Amino acid sequence: MSRADPRTLAAVARLVAVVAQGGTAFVDALRAAWDAGDAVAPIDPRLPAPARAAVLDALRPAVVLDPLDPGRTMTGAAAPDVDDGDALVIPTSGTTGPPKGVVLTHAALAAQAAAVHRHLGVGAGDRWLACLPLAHVGGLGVVVRALVDGVDLEVHDRFDAAAVADARDRGASLVSLVPTALDRVGAAGFRWVVLGGSADPVADRPANVVRTWGMTETGGGVVYGGRPLPGVEVTVVGDELHLRTPGVARGYRRSDGGVDRLPGRDGWYATGDAGSVAADGTVTVHGRLDDVIVTGGEKVWPDAVEAVLRRDPAVAEVAVAGRPDAEWGERVEAWVVPAPGAAAPGLDALRDRVRAELPAWCAPRAVQVVDALPRTPLGKVRRRDL
Repeated sequence: MSRADPRTLAAVARLVAVVAQGGTAFVDALRAAWDAGDAVAPIDPRLPAPARAAVLDALRPAVVLDPLDPGRTMTGAAAPDVDDGDALVIPTSGTTGPPKGVVLTHAALAAQAAAVHRHLGVGAGDRWLACLPLAHVGGLGVVVRALVDGVDLEVHDRFDAAAVADARDRGASLVSLVPTALDRVGAAGFRWVVLGGSADPVADRPANVVRTWGMTETGGGVVYGGRPLPGVEVTVVGDELHLRTPGVARGYRRSDGGVDRLPGRDGWYATGDAGSVAADGTVTVHGRLDDVIVTGGEKVWPDAVEAVLRRDPAVAEVAVAGRPDAEWGERVEAWVVPAPGAAAPGLDALRDRVRAELPAWCAPRAVQVVDALPRTPLGKVRRRDL
């Protein structure tokens, strides 16, 4: 790409890639792009150069902006335009496969914001605090909801526990956090803490903490506290959760500017997550379908085993995954970070703990003791990197 003065760029509906850094500077760049009729692709500033290049090659934006360094504005030759109404093209899956861009329209963003705010009872006295990475829907969704519905907004350029506490003391009433961040700042003082990202290892949270389930394709959480938001329908096909909502993405952007449809049929989006829906509509998520372990013909959901193992006082962190096994097809293995000052837990003790609460085939057949687990910026374990 070559450098260009942004004032000379043609006034067409383009895809504008914006490096998602600088907090308020990023928000200003997002507003400016939307005012010009453009769609925005947030680019994670923490990506190494090869990964960033792969994202840009896959999305082919017309412009790349760095809010903290306007002199580095870049333009691309013959970049495909975007359709009218497109608002965001969010890169996803770049860590486990070729990057692809989830296309969310302004109408979808408005529907998702309205559903969230209706559920939380957001009013004139509320203020959203955005303190998670803005390149991911967990942080970006806060910004989008506030802009779309005109709710007061405070944006930080990174998570800092002291800065979050200060914002709370100055009146921030709504915040989106991941479990590790919540553990550092606590829930007291906020009207609502929206909790997403990785599975929460803490069983009991304060009443103002609401766990959410959603994904980039839905613009963020669409199930709050186990119940679908207004306008969201969830059903099960086989073991897979399918959902239908006006806030769902319209597809994945191709490098030629075309958009591939999401998986699913008749307006239902096949999420790739396994789960169940109770008679009263309560949704339970078991985990990713591609994470399920089939050992001796029996299915094992890693999340359920991890929840049991976390209760061992010798375990600080744990991840469970399947590994090939000549006899069983796959075997259940656990990767454990010992609790500070504790001896590494033994395999027999962990197997006994699991078998006391789950079927015997869920018990791990091997344990690896590690210093840390590989995680995404939002705290999800990268099982493929174990």
